[in-house]
Amino acid sequence: MLIAFTAVLLGLILLVWSADRFIDGAAATAKYAGMPPLLIGMVIIGFGTSAPELFISALAASQGNPGLALGNGYGSNIANIGLILGLTALLSPIVVHKSVLRKELPILAGITLLSGLLLLNGQISRVDAGIMLLVFALIMGWSIYEGLKGRSDPLIGTADAEATDTAQMTLKQAIIWLVVGLILLIISSRALVWGAVEIATSLGVSDLIIGLTVVAIGTSLPELASAFASIRKGEHDLALGNVIGSNLFNTLAVIGLAGMIHPLQVESELLWRDWPVMAALTLALFVMGYGFRGRLGRINRFEGALLLSVFIGYTGYLLYSLTSAASLG
Repeated sequence: MLIAFTAVLLGLILLVWSADRFIDGAAATAKYAGMPPLLIGMVIIGFGTSAPELFISALAASQGNPGLALGNGYGSNIANIGLILGLTALLSPIVVHKSVLRKELPILAGITLLSGLLLLNGQISRVDAGIMLLVFALIMGWSIYEGLKGRSDPLIGTADAEATDTAQMTLKQAIIWLVVGLILLIISSRALVWGAVEIATSLGVSDLIIGLTVVAIGTSLPELASAFASIRKGEHDLALGNVIGSNLFNTLAVIGLAGMIHPLQVESELLWRDWPVMAALTLALFVMGYGFRGRLGRINRFEGALLLSVFIGYTGYLLYSLTSAASLG
C-alpha cells in the first residue's frame, strides 16, 4: 500500500511538471514552424493543459479500468468549477462577459447534458465516443474560425494570452523539452494509474472513487496554478475561460478518446451521484453568471464560497466512502 501511495504522489508531481515542460516545448516548436499564436494557444496549449487528464484516462481505458478513466474526466470537471473557480471567486470576484453567457456557458451546459444522455445506456461505446470527438472537433473548428475572423471571445483571449506567455527558447531546447515532456508524461501516467488501481484494490473500493478524488484533484493542479496566476495579473476572466475550455475538453476529448480506445462500462454511482453534481455545478455557474436586477454578471465571493462548499462536501462524502471501505477491510 505504501508503494502504491508513493507511486500516486510522485506520479502526480511528475505528471504536472512534465505537462508544463511538454506545453512549453510544443508551443515553442510550433512558433518556429510558423504556426499562428491563436492556433498555438487553442490547439497546442489547449491540449497540453489537459494532457494529464488525457494521458491518465487513455491509459486507464487501455488497461481495462473504465472507472478510473471516467472518474478522472468528470471528477476534474467538478474540481475545476467547485475548487478552482470557487477559490478564485472567493479571493477575487470574477466578471462574466456577455459573450460567455451567450456562447460558451450554454455550450458547456449542452455538452454536460449530452454526456448524461450518453451515460444512460450504462456504457460509453465507440459510437458514443465518436460522437463526443466529432462534437469536440466542431467546437474547436468554430472557435478557431471565430478567432481568425478577429471576433472577441474570452476563450480566444485566453488562448492568445497563454501563447504569448510561453517562454522563449531555442529550437533545440524546444524539441528536447517536447520529447522529454512527452516521455515523462507517459512514465508518470503509468505510475499514477498503477498506484491508483493498487490502492482501490487494497481498500476494496471502485477505482471510480480514486479517479474522482486523488487523481481528479491532482490532474486539475495545472488549472489551479493558472487560475492563481490570472488573479495575480488581474485577469480574472482568464480563470473562467480556462475552466470552461478544460471542462469542454474533459467531457468530449478526454472521455471520447478513452471510449474510442476501449468501450467504458458506466457504474450506477456515476449516474445518480457524480454526474448530477457536475451538472448542478455547471448549472450554478450559468445562473451565477447572469446579472439580476441590473447587477453586472459576475461570480462574487459568496457564490465562490458556495461552489467551494459543494466541492468540499462532495469530496468529503467520497473520502468517507474510502475510509469506511478501509475500516471494513
